[in-house]
Amino acid sequence: MDRRLALVTGASAGIGAAFARILASHGYDLALTARRADRLERLAEEISLRYGVEALTVAVDLAEPEAPGQVLDFLTAHGRTVDALINNAGYGLPGAYADTRWEDQRAVIQVMVTAPSELAHRVLPGMVHRRFGRIVNVASLAGLVPGAAGHTLYGAVKAFMVRFSQSLHLETEAQGVHVSALCPGFTYSEFHDVAGVRAQITQSTPPWLWLGADEVAAAGYEAVEANRPICVPGAPNKAIAALTKLIPDDWAMALMASQSSRFRKL
Repeated sequence: MDRRLALVTGASAGIGAAFARILASHGYDLALTARRADRLERLAEEISLRYGVEALTVAVDLAEPEAPGQVLDFLTAHGRTVDALINNAGYGLPGAYADTRWEDQRAVIQVMVTAPSELAHRVLPGMVHRRFGRIVNVASLAGLVPGAAGHTLYGAVKAFMVRFSQSLHLETEAQGVHVSALCPGFTYSEFHDVAGVRAQITQSTPPWLWLGADEVAAAGYEAVEANRPICVPGAPNKAIAALTKLIPDDWAMALMASQSSRFRKL
């Protein structure tokens, strides 16, 4: 195929679906993966009809260790290689750490650390060989600020994705491969519905703190094309990220402690 291929994880809704549409509008064929096959198929049909690109779908659960390999084996069987990787799949696990099951926490690590790391590791050699590649790791503003009570691993895994992206950026910037960590704040998507905190959060946060998934994905696309290692979309989020670098850690921790109950289910 003459067109480049973009692999988008967590593509069935929200930021993932928005990324898929943006990439298709720039001429990429797509490989869309998520758990919900019906949604993937509808999105693939919409994108193919609107943009005239090929859209493949692979319904997998990235909580399963074999899932990344299954996705890439599927693409190899279709004669395709990955030119752009959007590591978007993710979710929050409500509750205090001690009150949750380890199996659920292990799945968080698998989906949001191990799977994206494995996918990047598997596709990078081909990108370097072709001297073209784009990798966006969807992190979060939570990865740039001190940890908060509840959803205990979420900020930790997002901080990992930020540092991981920075390292990959430095390793590949001279080889035609662009790597960016996208760090959105509050985003209108299904994320908070899955975590069961939408009503709680929307009632306790002003509308100007929120961005749409399309805005976030557009900022991420622009950042990776410009090869910026970190992208924080939205002026309020940029201000929050900058402020946490300036104030002492104990002040920042105290601030997060005072706000945790507004944003997290404990």
